[in-house]
Amino acid sequence: MTNAPTLGETAATPRDAADRNAEARPARSGWIPGTDRIAFGGDYNPEQWDRDVWVEDIALMKRAGISLVSIGIFSWALLEPREGEYEFGFLDEVMDLLHGAGISVDLGTPTAAPPAWFWRTYPEAHPVTRDGLRLGHGSRGMASPSSTAYRAAARGIADALGARYATHPALVLWHVHNEFGAPVSECYSPASAAAFRVWLQNRYGSLDALNAAWGTNFWGQRYGDWDEIDAPRTSPSIVNPAQRLDFARYTSNALLECFVAERDALKAHTPHIPVTTNFMATNCPSIDYWAWSREVDIVANDYYLVAERADNHVLLAMDADLTRSLAGGRPWILMEHSTGAVNWQPRNIAKRPGEMARNSLVSVARGADAVLFFQFRASRSGAEKFHSAMLPHGGTPTRIWREVEALGATLGGLDDVMGGSVPARVAILWDVESFWAQDLEWRPSVDLGHRERIVAFYTELWRRDVAVDFAHPHDDLSAYDVVLAPASYLLDAASAANLRGFVSEGGRLVSSYFSGIVDEHDAVPDGPYPAGLREVLGLRIDEFLPFRADESARLDDGSTGTVWADDIVLDGAEAVATFEDGPAAGRPGVTRNVYGTGSAWYVSTKLDGDDLGMLLERVLAEAGVESAAAHPVAGLERVERRTDEALFVFLANHGDTDVEVADVSGIDVATGESVSGLVVPGAATRVIRSELD
Repeated sequence: MTNAPTLGETAATPRDAADRNAEARPARSGWIPGTDRIAFGGDYNPEQWDRDVWVEDIALMKRAGISLVSIGIFSWALLEPREGEYEFGFLDEVMDLLHGAGISVDLGTPTAAPPAWFWRTYPEAHPVTRDGLRLGHGSRGMASPSSTAYRAAARGIADALGARYATHPALVLWHVHNEFGAPVSECYSPASAAAFRVWLQNRYGSLDALNAAWGTNFWGQRYGDWDEIDAPRTSPSIVNPAQRLDFARYTSNALLECFVAERDALKAHTPHIPVTTNFMATNCPSIDYWAWSREVDIVANDYYLVAERADNHVLLAMDADLTRSLAGGRPWILMEHSTGAVNWQPRNIAKRPGEMARNSLVSVARGADAVLFFQFRASRSGAEKFHSAMLPHGGTPTRIWREVEALGATLGGLDDVMGGSVPARVAILWDVESFWAQDLEWRPSVDLGHRERIVAFYTELWRRDVAVDFAHPHDDLSAYDVVLAPASYLLDAASAANLRGFVSEGGRLVSSYFSGIVDEHDAVPDGPYPAGLREVLGLRIDEFLPFRADESARLDDGSTGTVWADDIVLDGAEAVATFEDGPAAGRPGVTRNVYGTGSAWYVSTKLDGDDLGMLLERVLAEAGVESAAAHPVAGLERVERRTDEALFVFLANHGDTDVEVADVSGIDVATGESVSGLVVPGAATRVIRSELD
């Protein structure tokens, strides 16, 4: 096969402070062409149905107000039944029917599911697990991302689709692949190991530099030839963590190269059509979406509730805020979510009446200008036949279908919110490279996973109606008054300098325990912990003091800490709260350091709930950031989105009882009525518009 990309070429340069800033990213091609309303729709898989069903489905789409559907995502075997032979007949007809009905198309490249002929012809493209198991055909996912055969075949079908549909009037968006990194991310095939070596040569330039970065003199791992380096496969004991970290970086980059190759094939035919792929913002740990967000024209995201969590709506909000941040504050596409239950969780809890609309409108409140579902018509066979759909197995008499029609009507009344921003004065640091490093083995405690602290900090801000952005530690942070670092284990020199500059210029920084511990190679810098933050925090840590399971300690401000403490020696900072008992009794538990015209706070233990929330309230007040009184997790969510002309206040009641809101006035978008204070019924959502002066 020809035209394979060179393995190891980087689609994006190693992370650089300027590249991380939104203003330094390439100009996007804009929003979906010709779209003047919030896009509404979902995945459609006509290949699963006869033509008479297509006609029925399109009539129902029009009835529901659907304006955009994603098609072709898993149709490679039909479009290219034999290598190099294309049959576009069914897709031509579906595209024509949709266009005739006034429905636009997000056309997918079907490269997440190579056809059977590909696997028979190129068995070396099968992905291999870390344990050496070669994964077989018959599911979905991806071939080895570094397979030259796969890359050439994927580019070939993308090129053919681009040539075929470049001028089709239904086409408004390209959708490359499907959920890169899931279920296959890291691949340990021979092709991947070879490409990893090329990537390392490009990154380090010499073996001496690599050996120094990886600290290979430890355990006698020093390399004398590039061919001696393998992927970090399962070994008798712990594999070099710096090697593991670099393999994670390589994996994200290899997947990105696959996206870029397909994108460029499409752009060659349709430079005017935006190209995207569906992210999984907080739920795909194998991809650095900061790098990926620079390569898509429009950021799109898939999000599915963790059904059994009572606070799953908080996690939905967090995911939406991260997606908006990845988009640089621009509108984004909710590419997939569910109308009801999914089919792949341990217990697939159905959504209650009103929940689908709340989920959708919260996403719009937090920056989405498109709301799409997986999928339109429920499948009758295959692995996802029990996954909910816009049109369930029970058809139009079902509650879900009625709610779909109602949601279409609601979104049709929200066109004026399009392009609106969500102003935030608080940012949470999100660095997946740090997460990769923090979550490796042999850390001082098994309770140090990165995600728990980020969710805890975010939840307390959500409970207080505080708008939040996410930011990379290299980003320009000057727009924020408060920056939170709940899980910044890895901080390179540029990140540390950026945080010092932020505080010095008047910002407030809150850092949680086990932050600023290692550099970009997962190596501990010279001197005491936390090297990257020692100066700005005004302290040093002589020893980590992790707790036993279920152990806790009291602080003299009445709060309770668990999981962790540090043996802190103050070096300019003041003790805000001191441990009364536990392994750090008599030592500071929470500190504050004045640095320049700002201040840096350090929380050396796990504070939960209102203990953490009250501390954050104190920091917010010091920074002049307003916050509401904390409401229960199953409470009223309030989000403001602004355009140049109007303020939209979204009120989503996640509880069962009615909630009175006195301080909102304007026009109820759904009813057109003027309100000055209102009651939001249990499980309901209201959107109030007021004109800006």
